[in-house]
Amino acid sequence: MAPPDRIHARAHAKLNLALAVGPALPPGDPHAGYHPIASWMHAIDLADEITLTRAGDTEYDIAWHDGTPVAWDPAGDLAVRAHRAVESLAGRPLPVRLRVRKSIPAGGGLGGGSSDAGATMLALRDLFGLDLDDAALAAAAHRLGTDIPFFIDPPAWRAQLPPRPALVTGLGDRAERLDRRVGAVTLVCPPFGCPTGAVYRTFDERPTPACDEARARQTALNPPDPDAPFNDLADAAERAEPRLARLRAALETALATPVHVSGSGSTLFCFAPPEAVAPHAPDCRVIGTRLV
Repeated sequence: MAPPDRIHARAHAKLNLALAVGPALPPGDPHAGYHPIASWMHAIDLADEITLTRAGDTEYDIAWHDGTPVAWDPAGDLAVRAHRAVESLAGRPLPVRLRVRKSIPAGGGLGGGSSDAGATMLALRDLFGLDLDDAALAAAAHRLGTDIPFFIDPPAWRAQLPPRPALVTGLGDRAERLDRRVGAVTLVCPPFGCPTGAVYRTFDERPTPACDEARARQTALNPPDPDAPFNDLADAAERAEPRLARLRAALETALATPVHVSGSGSTLFCFAPPEAVAPHAPDCRVIGTRLV
C-alpha cells in the first residue's frame, strides 16, 4: 500500500498520576545530573491537532488553536525538532507542511510539546514509508526529551487511539504499558508556569531517597482512589513557585478533596467537577476532561 499524502492526528496531553523521583545521577555517570523516575502516566482527552502533508519544501506552522502565534521561536518547537530528528534517522530530507494547533497549555507539566513530537515522529514514518523500527524511533524520541517515549505507542497509533497508560521508569526510556482507566478529572492551569529546570534544582537542594518504583507501581495497579496520586516533585515545585503552594492549599480547603500537581507543575488536577472548582480558581483556566 502506498504511503498517504497527508496525516492528521490528535496529540493528547498526559497526567502523572504517580511520580517517584530519585537523586540525580553522580558525576562520572554517562547520564550525570539526570534523575531516575517511576511514573504512572495516563493520556487525557485534551489534545493538540497535528497535520503533516508531503510537500516540495518544508514549511512549519505552529500556533495556538485560535491561530495566535506561539510565544517561542517555532524553530525550537519540539515538533519541529522531531521532524529534523527523523530526517537524520532517515538520512534524507522529508519535506512536509507541518501544522500544529495547540490547545494543551505550555509549561504546565501536561506534556504538550512531547506529545506533538511523538505524533510527528510516528506520522513521518507512515507518511514516507520509512524503514525505522519502533526501538530506533523510541531511542531518537528519548534523545529529544525524556517524556516523549511515552507518546511513542505504535499499536495505539495504528488503532488511532491515545497512547496507552504506562509505568515509565529509568530515565524515561522504559514504558511498561498498562490497562486504560476511565473517569473524569479537572485540570487547574494557573497563569504562571513552573520551569522544569528550576523545579529539579530546588528538588536537589534537599536529601532524596532512592526512586520508589514499588510505590508508583502499586498506585498504578490498585483501584482508583482520589487520595492515591502522589508526586515527589510537588514540594519542590511549590518551593520554586510559592503561588502554586498557595493555590493548591486554597483549593484543597475549599473543595475538601485532594488536589495534585502533575509532573513538575504548574498544572493541578483533582476529581471534583469543574463547576465546583472554577469559583475557587478565578485567575486560572479550569478544564473538565477525562482519562482516555
